[in-house]
Amino acid sequence: MDSEDPQERPDDVNNIISGLERYNPEAVGNLEDYLRHQCENRFTDSNANRTLLKLYQLNPDRVKDEVITNILVKALTCFPSPQFTLALHLIPPSLLAPNPRAELPEAIAKLRELSNQLQGAQYARFWATLDSDDLYADLTTDIEGFEELIRVRIATLVSHAYREIDLAVLEQWLGLEGQAALKFVTETAGWTVDDRVVHIPRNPENEAKKSEVREDVNVDMFSRVIRRAWEETV
Repeated sequence: MDSEDPQERPDDVNNIISGLERYNPEAVGNLEDYLRHQCENRFTDSNANRTLLKLYQLNPDRVKDEVITNILVKALTCFPSPQFTLALHLIPPSLLAPNPRAELPEAIAKLRELSNQLQGAQYARFWATLDSDDLYADLTTDIEGFEELIRVRIATLVSHAYREIDLAVLEQWLGLEGQAALKFVTETAGWTVDDRVVHIPRNPENEAKKSEVREDVNVDMFSRVIRRAWEETV
């Protein structure tokens, strides 16, 4: 998954990103439409989304709260990576400051909490937090298959570190129980379950590798050590 420069990026968006059009306020509409396309088709173009946030910096009158939160939610699906933080740092501080008359600061704070949990591999806590407030459902509603994207990413990371894992632990990490968990594990992830133990196929990431340490020591190195020791005793 290349969220920085995806193959799905159209030529007109690529021209905006790589040329002077990235400073043109009229490019905002095209990039917003492209973000909507990302949300509907389950891929992320972090580079294009950051370009849109930079245009918002230059044109604060064009800022749309919903677009900002959608960019952040899309960045969440790319964990573990710096994409969420990179996007967050492009949002003007005036929009981040707590304001009882503005909803965006609270929304960003909520998404930041989710990001911290995903980055810290606190997956069970992530699902508990996601279910704790209806605001999370509102923030993720525009992102097609958001929960599925998160689960697939978690499964990918699990497959990098484990060959076997208890199904009960995996259920907590995936935020699924019973048949729903079994269906995801066997059909989506393609793993097998035996006596409530999930077996993950061998891959280059989870396969034990023998490490070899070689030290090239020649006669000249020994002679220098011996000479130094002799000189110190004289």
